[in-house]
Amino acid sequence: MTDDYLARIGNLIRTSRQHRGLTQGQLAEALGTSQSAVNRMERGQQNLSLEMIARIGEALDSEIVSLGYAGPMHLRVEGGRRLSGSIDVRTSKNACVALLCASLLTTGRTTLRRVARIEEVYRILEVLSSIGVKARWTNDGRDLELTPPAELRLDAMDVAAARRTRSVLMLLGPLMHRAERFRIPYAGGCDLGTRTVLPHLTALRRFGLEVTATEGSYHARVEPGISPARAIVLTERGDTVTENALLAAARNDGVTVIRNASPNYMVQDLCFFLEQLGVKVEGIGTTTLTVHGLPEITCDVDYSPAEDPVEAMSLLAAAVVTSSELEIRRVPVEFMEIELAVLEGMGLDYDRGPEYPAHNGRTRLVDLTVRPSKLTAPADSIHPMPFPGINIDHIPFFAVIAASAHGTTLIHDWVYDNRAIYLTELTRLGADVKLLDPHRVLVQGPTVRWRATEMMCPPALRPAVVTLLGMLAAEGTSVLRNVYVINRGYEDLAERLNSLGARIETFRDI
Repeated sequence: MTDDYLARIGNLIRTSRQHRGLTQGQLAEALGTSQSAVNRMERGQQNLSLEMIARIGEALDSEIVSLGYAGPMHLRVEGGRRLSGSIDVRTSKNACVALLCASLLTTGRTTLRRVARIEEVYRILEVLSSIGVKARWTNDGRDLELTPPAELRLDAMDVAAARRTRSVLMLLGPLMHRAERFRIPYAGGCDLGTRTVLPHLTALRRFGLEVTATEGSYHARVEPGISPARAIVLTERGDTVTENALLAAARNDGVTVIRNASPNYMVQDLCFFLEQLGVKVEGIGTTTLTVHGLPEITCDVDYSPAEDPVEAMSLLAAAVVTSSELEIRRVPVEFMEIELAVLEGMGLDYDRGPEYPAHNGRTRLVDLTVRPSKLTAPADSIHPMPFPGINIDHIPFFAVIAASAHGTTLIHDWVYDNRAIYLTELTRLGADVKLLDPHRVLVQGPTVRWRATEMMCPPALRPAVVTLLGMLAAEGTSVLRNVYVINRGYEDLAERLNSLGARIETFRDI
């Protein structure tokens, strides 16, 4: 490698390490090398083998340098432009990954319509394909057909793909009905601080699943014939915890009651899917679910997941921060109503069309027209609550909206350990965002002048998109480096924003 390439790679390693919150010593320990070697790498003074480059990428869960193509993807944004036109909200990432895992419940064929073609989906597909599931894109790549084998090859699981997504945890529920012993790697995904798996294991233990964690994997053992003798009370009202309990209950021969369940959008989509498999689910949309399981499921199923409320919130925030008029179509309004009420109180000028059903026949959709508005800060803090409160993934978008509003807004992101810290990256774009503690930021608006900058993409999905939206508002040319995390959750986001008048170029520099 030339000295120039080594220096550029070193800079990417240093920036990514810092975003992951690691010291040079911690990275060195993960790589099995010395801190001085890491220091030389970051200064571009250490030759790097292909093996070491791959190990660095795995340790940082980042495409520092990707082997086999030109390198990590970046975005060059020419900001300060108004957006206009109409855009459809696409299907939910969080619903799609749960449905991919749920496809293992049946021995028949699963067809999912209009699946989001995103990195998170690709990682789960790689895992499923490695254990023998046949996956085929149909209908010009819009739909996905999954056919499980008679016997899963669980020992052949793609460990590298599994480690890159936290969604792999949702394989615990369905796999316990396919094998008495199996293991899955530790889960990855966004860098959002400590996220315990204990609630998952507590819920699944009631179905006879025991899990021990050793050597980088969860080792699962199933005791046959165990069913919950009483209602399962989830110790946290989490989405994936509820989904795992549902997946286990679907093939449990009996009636399972799940209390303190999440009624959020992805959970409802999973319930609708289970019903098409013949599993009766009572209480959909509430915190108590009663599941009438089936010991065997052999049918084919054809299902259309609903649209993504978080993408709808992203597009709404894009309209606000760029002072644009946009029509956002196919918005799952049931999961946006509190957010819209808060924004209306802040002064958002918008129209809401009549409701109509999503392709699943159950989710309520509307079309929104958002216009340039003079916003004022809300009197109360912005904080997430379980559905039907403000969605936890919508909180970061209120930061960039608050930066466009007159007054001071307190944002309290109490669920995740360090996501609020990433919101302070907006200060590099000219916003006034003060970190009060790891969970709270104070946003003073309106931002007098958004300014262009070049920076590494935050390692958490929603703050990464918020940073991109700030760049859309900033006059001049900004660069957002290593946007793999955005591609994890959004399909063709740059191209779709370009269709509304943005100017975003994708490029690779190594």
